[in-house]
Amino acid sequence: MDGLEEQLERVQKAIAAIEGGAQEYQIDNRRVSHADLAALYRREGSLKLALARENGEGILYANTGRL
Repeated sequence: MDGLEEQLERVQKAIAAIEGGAQEYQIDNRRVSHADLAALYRREGSLKLALARENGEGILYANTGRL
């Protein structure tokens, strides 16, 4: 399986293709549709979060005021 960065790149390319008008096309009598854009946005968000966690970014620490 590809790493998180490669997965994110593929998802972002798919998003760009759909946003550019390539959601669906037809060749002769066959119709081809790409993945659901909303699902791709969700996957992009989860991959970005996973990458941030992997890189130690976005980690919050609670200060309880005790030592």
